[in-house]
Amino acid sequence: MISFQPSSHQQLCHKDEYLTIMQFKDNFLIERQASTYPKVNLWNSQGVDCCSWEGIWCDQDTSNVIGLDLSSSCLFGSINSSSGLFHLGHLQYLNLPLNDFNFSMIPAAVENLSKLTYLNLSSSFFSSQIPLEISKLHNLAKLNLSFNLDYSHQGLLELKRLNLNSLAQNLTKLEWLDLSSVGINSPITKALANMSSLTYLHFGQYGLLGKFL
Repeated sequence: MISFQPSSHQQLCHKDEYLTIMQFKDNFLIERQASTYPKVNLWNSQGVDCCSWEGIWCDQDTSNVIGLDLSSSCLFGSINSSSGLFHLGHLQYLNLPLNDFNFSMIPAAVENLSKLTYLNLSSSFFSSQIPLEISKLHNLAKLNLSFNLDYSHQGLLELKRLNLNSLAQNLTKLEWLDLSSVGINSPITKALANMSSLTYLHFGQYGLLGKFL
């Protein structure tokens, strides 16, 4: 399983990445709830070195931001392709589940994050079609788009323009895939034959769950 751990570093984070992260944060309301912990509320009190901020990991040699974990961070608001997030071109790990992105589409600019190996956008009120650009993230090993539900617990995301076969053919390094509650029109069995690297698969609404040995 892919994971990132905070590491010591000697340089301050790059000013452009610092400004980009602050711009990304400032686009959202922070709606704190009793059961959640907004990491971003602490950033202003943790100095100007974003590499030392909670939820952010940097390469210890270059100080480029390579990991962003804002799970359950009470973010509320829309996100689009102009977001500063998509200028963090060194990101390898992006974890944004359990926020409220206000029924935004997953922006096509996600393709700018070409170094991603881990992408989790689950349970965050993303809607509409999954963009074709997801299939251009050729380094992805883990992809979780599950349980983006409306208030009546109906799935919001659809896999149509980008079908499951295209996803399988392009994301050849994919080891872990969760598309629970995503509307899928393409045949699953054919796509599974192309997913030779998968060790974990969950489609949820089809009752299909398993690990591959």
